[in-house]
Formats: sequence, C-alpha cells, structure tokens
Amino acid sequence: MNIKVHLRSLSLVPLLIASQLLVGCGTEEEVVVVEAAATRKPNVILIYTDDQGAVDINRYGAKDLVTPHMDALCDTGLRFTQFYAPSAICSPSRAGLLTGYYPLRTGMLGNAPSLRGNSGMSTELVTIAEMMKRGGYATSHIGKWHLGYSKETMPNAQGFEHSFGHMSGCIDNYSHSFYSYGPNYHDLHRNGEDVHEEGRYFPDLMVEEAEGYIESHREQPFFMYFAMNSPHYPVQGEPKWIKYYQDQGMAYPRDIYAAFVSSQDDRIGRLVAAVERFGLSEDTIIIFQSDHGHATTKSAHGGGGSAGPYRGAKKSLFEGGIRVPAMITWPGHIPAGAIRDQVAHGCDWMATIAALCDVPLVNADIDGKSLVSVIEDAKAPTPHEVLHWEMGETDGKGWAVRKGDWKLLGLPIDTSKKGPLGEDDTLFLVNFAEDVSEMENLAGAYPDKVRELEKLHTDWDRGAREELGQRGYPIFEK
Repeated sequence: MNIKVHLRSLSLVPLLIASQLLVGCGTEEEVVVVEAAATRKPNVILIYTDDQGAVDINRYGAKDLVTPHMDALCDTGLRFTQFYAPSAICSPSRAGLLTGYYPLRTGMLGNAPSLRGNSGMSTELVTIAEMMKRGGYATSHIGKWHLGYSKETMPNAQGFEHSFGHMSGCIDNYSHSFYSYGPNYHDLHRNGEDVHEEGRYFPDLMVEEAEGYIESHREQPFFMYFAMNSPHYPVQGEPKWIKYYQDQGMAYPRDIYAAFVSSQDDRIGRLVAAVERFGLSEDTIIIFQSDHGHATTKSAHGGGGSAGPYRGAKKSLFEGGIRVPAMITWPGHIPAGAIRDQVAHGCDWMATIAALCDVPLVNADIDGKSLVSVIEDAKAPTPHEVLHWEMGETDGKGWAVRKGDWKLLGLPIDTSKKGPLGEDDTLFLVNFAEDVSEMENLAGAYPDKVRELEKLHTDWDRGAREELGQRGYPIFEK
C-alpha cells in the first residue's frame, strides 16, 4: 500500500506537524490529508498614540528626544516611511483604523461629541474587535475611545469584551476629568462603570490594566487596542522628564511636549516588557501608529511637536497632518530593522491583521488593503493606486487625493503656518518626486494633472455619499 501525505497549512502562523497520522486501511492506495497542527494564533497589540508629530521618534528623524522604546519597535520590526493616517483629526482617524473604511464611508467626518449622548460611530460597522472576536480572540480596549459616549456606541458594544479608559477626546491625566469646556466631569470607566483613581497618572493606569489583562489571557490569543492619550493636551509629562528637558535647555513649548513623549515612551517600554515577562514575545504582533500630526492649538501650548520637513499639522491635510510614524513587530516572523517606503494607510491594519492571524475579513469592500506582501518584500508594489481624505464642515471641508507621486489638495489649510496660502490656492498640487515640503503649488503648471486628480476625488466622493444615503446616513453637504 502506497501512502501519499499532503500537508495543508491552516494559517499564516508557523505550523507544527502533527505527531501522528491516522491512515485508513485498505488494499488500494490511500491519500491522507494531514492538517498541520497550528501553534496558537498570535496576539495583537495595537498601540495608537495621539497628536504625535510625524518625526517625533528618533528613528523618524528627531534629534532632541529620548525615545528608546519606540526606537526599539523600529529596530526589532519594520517601519514605514510613507504611512498615512485616515484623517487629520481624532475620531475619524480612529473610525478608519477600527473599521477599515475611509472616514467618509463610516459617516464620521468630524469628532464625536465628548459629552454623553447618542452620537458616535455607527454600531452597524464591523470593527477589528468584532472581527477578532469572531475569529476566537479575546478583545480589549485600554485608553482613549472618542467614538461615542452612549451604551450602544462605547467599546463593550463594539466588539471589546473588556474596556478601560475614557470615552471623550481627552482627560486630565490625574483627575481623569474631561476639562475642555465646563463643567468638568469624571470620565474613567471600566466596562461602562465609573472607576475612581484620582491622583494616579493615567498612563500608569493603562499599563497596569494591560499587564493584568496579558497575565490573565496569556493562555489564549488576544487583541488589545492600547490607545494612549499622549502627547495630546493637556500636556502632562512626568516631572523627571520635564526637569530633564529643561536641564537640556530645550525651549518652550517643545520642552513640555518632549517630556510627555518620553513619558509615553516609558509606558510603551513597560508594556513590551510585560509581553516579554509572560513569555509571549514570539507570539505577539505589536503595531504602532500615531492617529495624525501634532497639535498647534492654544490648548496644546501652540505646538511643541514636529513634522520635520513636512508642511501642516493636526487638522491639515498637508503631510504634517496625515503622514505619521508607523511600525509593526513580530519577532521571528517580521524582519528586524526593516524599512518600507511604499505608501500605506491606517485603514490597512484591519486587513493586515486578518491575514497575519488567519481570521476571516468580514467585509470585503473595506478601503484598507493587506500589507502582508509589502511586509514580506521591500520591492512589492504599494496596495494603493489612489488614496482619499476628506474633512468635515467644522474643519474647513478640505480634501485631498494622492496618486503615485502626485497629490492634490482642495481648500487646504496649513495649521503649521509654514507658508502662505493665497486666494489662488484653493486647489494645491504637489509632486513628491520633486519636493516633499509642499511649499510650491504646481497647479498652474500642470492643469491636466489637476483635472485628472480632481475628477478622481469627485467621482469617489459622489459614490461614497450615495452609499451613505442608501444606508440611511445623512448625506453630508460638501
């Protein structure tokens, strides 16, 4: 009797060949298909920082910051040099991240209200957490939410079995109160219930919650969304880091911003150390991304963050508002110290996680694309031929489209104030092959390219808004 054995992989994770083969009896040739016994699926920790400048990590070009733990994520994994946030403001960026859809297609172009109410990200959308839960994962949210403040829109109703953090756009890191406009109110919750830890530093509380969760779930695969409230205002770095940067002679407001970034870096180091302490390093994918560029508002002390060579900041669709640091690590599976120059996008993480974890992607029509081919091969093409951004009415109704090296901005604003914008700059064309600074408008020199890109975006915008109407969403006036 001749036996042919075929090994069929169950997933993208490493496989262990089954130790015993059960073979049927008979005189004719038997064909046995052996399902290779897979190791446990990898855990996923998705770290999302808040208002962090495009170059505010040493590996991304900072020369004046202490960021050893974020640098270590770059060194032990792979970092992207042309990675884009879904939006230049908080809630739409998070909606894009968690659903894989462009913010317009989620119906969320502006920030969710920070007060309790029914407004928020639609409960009809499938989140990464819901996808992972269906795939057998435990799911947790730790940190900032800002996608709704009602029972139906808070994390526990959006696929997260465990949730700890604040629902509004930001909190004071010691009182855990939302403070932007009065009256202040307490905003720290665990699974929908108020938690009071007054006087304790919120980044520490996040790490402690994560450590406990990792320990209790170390025997099963888990997905953790670790959404930090730093370096978003209020800019509250640890006293030791404030003193450090003042001793270095760093000017205000860079000094207090830097202190918060280094305080953030310390907590990321503690989070990674917890993964190592429980023996899960080779079983854990860690993804890092900032939600958009640094803030330049009065509440953020007028700035402090840096976009390096790029123009723009938070609320702007120039590069400084949407080009962000992003990296992924998985020891033994993703090359250490690798760099990828391909264009990638925050909506891509959903499809990428699904592929790496062998979890079914629920909605095939998402805008995000899997980055696995890019991760595997530095010469692989970008999965995106065209990218789109759009801002809500309260943020100027700006929009942008990128195709290849060309990018067209409509109704641009420059929150970095790096250069002037005139009446003739309502359509602003740039070519990254010539200049990444976006300081010169090429629209007059390349009218055909303007028409091509404007039509691309107009057609996409019309289709997205028609889809919203069919799904019962309000059709936003552009």
